[in-house]
Amino acid sequence: MRYVAAYLLAVLGGNAAPSNSDIEKILSSVGIDVDSARVTKVVNELKGKSIEELIASGREKLSSMPAGGGAVSAAPAAGGGGGGAAAPAAEKKEEKKEESESEDEDMGFGLFE
Repeated sequence: MRYVAAYLLAVLGGNAAPSNSDIEKILSSVGIDVDSARVTKVVNELKGKSIEELIASGREKLSSMPAGGGAVSAAPAAGGGGGGAAAPAAEKKEEKKEESESEDEDMGFGLFE
């Protein structure tokens, strides 16, 4: 995500087609070690594309995704009692574990967190 964010910063700064060195310069200016392979992938994937159009299409995709979790909370109520509450508790524990792993990846020093 930080590579995409750096790319967007470069575009917002007036560089219509940021290069690998532009992205690396932005990231290294805030003390982030750069993985050249990831920078190359981001630059190649976004080359020749309009950022405004990509953001608009992303918004459309996000608006079609269900949000909330009403189905999960309704299931225990419909089930009666007993073991219905065990499944949501297990999901919450798993979510917390995933969050902590992603925090360890950048040691809490994310570019835009």
